[in-house]
Amino acid sequence: MKDPERPDPDALLALMKRQEARSTRGKLKIFFGMSPGVGKTYAMLQAARQKQAEGCEVVVGIVETHGRKETEALLEGMPIMPRLQIEYRGTTLTEMDLDAILTWHPELAVVDELAHTNAPGSRHPKRYQDVLELLDAGINVYTTLNVQHVGSRSDTVRQITGAPVSETVPDSVLDLADEMVLVDLTPEQLRERLAEGKVYLGDRAEWAAKNFFRESNLTALREMALRLVAEHVDRDLRDIMSEEKIAGPWKSGDRLLVAVSASPYSERLIRYTRRLASSMEASWIVATIEGPRPLSQDEQTRLTRYIALARQLGAEVITTPGRDVAEALLRVARQNNVTQIIMGKPLGTPWLSFLKPDLLHWLMRNSGNIDIHMIPSEEGAQPKRESLEERLARTPWQDFGIALGIAAGVTGFSLLIVDFIDYRAIALFYLFAVVIAGMRLRRWPTFFLAALSALLWNFLFIPPRFTFYISKFEDFMMFGAYFVIAVVIGHLATQLHEREQAERRREERATALYRFTRDLAASRDLSQALPKVLQLIRDFFHADAAVWLRDENGLTQHPASTFVPSKKDESVAMWAFQKKQAAGKSTDTLPDSECLHTPLVAGDRAEGVLSVRLKTLPTLEQRELLDAFAAQLAVFVNKERALQESREAQVARGSQKLQKVLFDSVSHELKTPLAAMTAALQQPRPNSAELQQAARRLTHTVDNLLDATRLESGLLQPVREWCDPGELVHEAVAASGLREGDVQINIAKNLPAVSVDSGLIQQALNALLSNAMSYGKSERPIEVSATRDDSSLVISVADRGAGLEPGEETKVFQKFYRGPRTRPGGIGLGLSIARQLVETNGGQIVAQNRQGGGAVFSIRLPISEAMRLPGAESVATTATAVPPRETIEAEVSAVKAALARVSSAK
Repeated sequence: MKDPERPDPDALLALMKRQEARSTRGKLKIFFGMSPGVGKTYAMLQAARQKQAEGCEVVVGIVETHGRKETEALLEGMPIMPRLQIEYRGTTLTEMDLDAILTWHPELAVVDELAHTNAPGSRHPKRYQDVLELLDAGINVYTTLNVQHVGSRSDTVRQITGAPVSETVPDSVLDLADEMVLVDLTPEQLRERLAEGKVYLGDRAEWAAKNFFRESNLTALREMALRLVAEHVDRDLRDIMSEEKIAGPWKSGDRLLVAVSASPYSERLIRYTRRLASSMEASWIVATIEGPRPLSQDEQTRLTRYIALARQLGAEVITTPGRDVAEALLRVARQNNVTQIIMGKPLGTPWLSFLKPDLLHWLMRNSGNIDIHMIPSEEGAQPKRESLEERLARTPWQDFGIALGIAAGVTGFSLLIVDFIDYRAIALFYLFAVVIAGMRLRRWPTFFLAALSALLWNFLFIPPRFTFYISKFEDFMMFGAYFVIAVVIGHLATQLHEREQAERRREERATALYRFTRDLAASRDLSQALPKVLQLIRDFFHADAAVWLRDENGLTQHPASTFVPSKKDESVAMWAFQKKQAAGKSTDTLPDSECLHTPLVAGDRAEGVLSVRLKTLPTLEQRELLDAFAAQLAVFVNKERALQESREAQVARGSQKLQKVLFDSVSHELKTPLAAMTAALQQPRPNSAELQQAARRLTHTVDNLLDATRLESGLLQPVREWCDPGELVHEAVAASGLREGDVQINIAKNLPAVSVDSGLIQQALNALLSNAMSYGKSERPIEVSATRDDSSLVISVADRGAGLEPGEETKVFQKFYRGPRTRPGGIGLGLSIARQLVETNGGQIVAQNRQGGGAVFSIRLPISEAMRLPGAESVATTATAVPPRETIEAEVSAVKAALARVSSAK
């Protein structure tokens, strides 16, 4: 099988990945048009209704009819998802309910206006990100898009129409489209629709007709739309030809390919192909064949400059390995459905042409339907002759010296044993030396060793010795065969060595890219990923690197950077960020900079800049690897930024919801007692009891809000002291206002003292008791108990009420949570404050239903160590030491005071 017919492993791998991705994600169909008003939404809804008639489950996620009756008529009978209400700065905005569609999971979702920007607080900033999530979930999507919203065309549209384009969709989203439907009208037809009021109404239609909808603008936009759809169809055609292994080319459209190398004439070929492609309105490819021989520093510099020029002129650059340039070039042409190949006219000395493969004639014989263009060099131009200094600098003299040393060593060994073996066997020693040299030395030193070994064998060992004369015909035949075999084996061994080096370089690049991708995938955030990335760059390129990330001020250097760039490099990085082009060393922009600055571009937005301080000019392989690193890092940064925006949106939604709940609850709880006080004061004889009750309710609400604020801000810190659990419980019950028959207290014996803030724990118990009185009231009393559970003190408040709903065990401790059976009154802060008060003292609080009905709230406080008495050593619970008399008297006095307070409370 010839190389041009052999399938490319990289292409097969890419095809398998595309097929795997297509099998798991939904299908995307884009209804594409040149401008608003061409009927994209109408055509989309017609197609959706047709799918619905075929039995497909269709859901309208969001459609903007703009008051057009024909469009609204198509929505009749179709399930329409209710829109999500989002509060933003006092205004209610509506957006597509993404979660509802994912929950429903229809077969097809209709989503209008792909380039739409979502309202602040949405999960994704852009609607196309919502569509990508639907596709990842396996849901097919129909959507609409105008050409001015395509990221790569937005600047051109702004230049043509003068209207700024703020909403764009990355070209990568269009690449995911399984089908693009062009909805087309002539400019005259569109202007007629505009005049009939089918696009805009009133003054807006008149203004649009004089500005954006001018005939010249519409014609240019129509051409852009047609070209973009044609490019998409051409890409689909190449994919189909690759999947079905069609050799091609199919000349359904012109596609040019120019092969460039480090030759000084490559720049002229690139510019010529660019002009030819423009005149033919065709796409074009620049191909470089990565041969086994490594390029010199000057050749690398020239080739890097040519590749940068090709990308700047809009070419698609392909680099592929290949020992035979012609076969590799033809393989690239067939894989990309190329119709014409542009080559430079061979230059050089005619009598040396037989030493080189005839690239042009081989392509002409094997290219099939592909046209070949041969471009001569400039008038009077001749290949540049190298100076003697350049030749000496380029010549591998060290390899020649090694070859000479090998020849001398084999010759010396052969002279020592020539009397013991036949002179014909000595040829094998020389041949073995040529093979070994071919595995380590370059091509010409190996040829030199092959020729020198043949001459030495003839002069020193073939009779008559010490002459170049060969007397026997069979010796002459043997000498000729040896010379040919030595040269061929040396050539093959050198080729094998060069291939090994080339494969090793490719393996190193693939390994580096794999490690880079693996490190990014294994990192949970940017601060963890960047040190690994920069260390990998240092290991592979032996260079320091700095990362600049986009923020509200422009660019900011990340702290993980391994060096601090100069002010000049900072300005170059800013230029690369703004222009989205590489700058600095080895580029055409500010090449005297000590760093190479590569922008981190994801989609149509630059996320930052990767600055690498290289000691020498980067090779083409290094540039390609750095570009791959930058592309992977840009995707990671973009993903992290999207996740951060999603988290901020969720926080914003939660904050808006919390703000609304707080406003509604607090306003009600403040207005109710104030209204009662106002009504009581308007009476001729105000009822003091009503006023006191309203004042207590108002004070309770304000105290709860203040406590919540102090706990959230961290201003409330516990003042720990040793407390008796029974005393804590009795004081809390006394402060709650419960009557003796409303509560039942059970305190276990021999409970140890705990080190807590008694005031905070009592406040938490009061909250639990208040909750039990309000929501767990029954004929049976509330049970308050204190027991020991291993190393914890457990204080429980249990009631015999209705209990908790399933799932409420944790929700009841959330701020402003009010259950479905909650009575009017209160703002839902009591249990939340109780939880924070207990946690401030190092404990925890749990809620659960009890057997037989009702709920039980338990406070668990840690029992750390035995209480230390003043002036005494630490005493354990099993200690036998007797405390001092003064300490005992103080304890007795404290107990008597506690009992007196309990008696007075009763």
